[in-house]
Amino acid sequence: MAQAFWAFFAQNACAEQKSKQPIRLKPLVCLFAFAFLSVTAPIHAQDGDYASVVEKERREKDRQFRRGKESPVPAGERRKFKGLAYFAVDTAFRVQAKLVRDTAQQPFAMKTTTARRPMYRKYGELHFTLKGQALKLAVYQSLDLMRNPLYHNYLFVPFTDTTTGDTTYGAGRYLDLRIPAADTVTLDFNRAYHPYCAYNPDYSCPVTPAENRLPLAVEAGERL
Repeated sequence: MAQAFWAFFAQNACAEQKSKQPIRLKPLVCLFAFAFLSVTAPIHAQDGDYASVVEKERREKDRQFRRGKESPVPAGERRKFKGLAYFAVDTAFRVQAKLVRDTAQQPFAMKTTTARRPMYRKYGELHFTLKGQALKLAVYQSLDLMRNPLYHNYLFVPFTDTTTGDTTYGAGRYLDLRIPAADTVTLDFNRAYHPYCAYNPDYSCPVTPAENRLPLAVEAGERL
């Protein structure tokens, strides 16, 4: 299962290098994506145990960024790389969301940080409450991955919030999902991550669509 997670992360966080070389969907490409999937089977644990799990995932991602062959950190900078920056783990940013499916949407070209325009479709919307506010986020599906039987059930949730461009990356942050059997999923912003473009300009990454701008500060997950 982890191999599929790697491939999905490659599609979104790593996307394509500006050299236009295609992504190779290798088991270890793009570094520990499975740890940052926000919707899988819920972790049934006390808050302290949950925080320990997330912190362990973060340490492993730091290790991969520092030593992994597919690290987005430029090779000349990896020795001095001291780790990614994160907001403190906060269970208030781990919420239940209702998935409203809408698979009749027409495919569209997703804007990226370069001229590349990968094709996606809107799969539906996630409706949830955060900080007392009723909110929603669109969920997208890559047409490239839909054609691959190993990765056809992976979804992409880019978002921005009031931290964007200040304490978090200007093009937004991402959450990764799998299509659930039910209509309720766990949305975990503690696992929100930056695209590779935040660390290396030689990558092309999806830019968050306007409909996924949250009107509050999501002080969870990766930060600058």
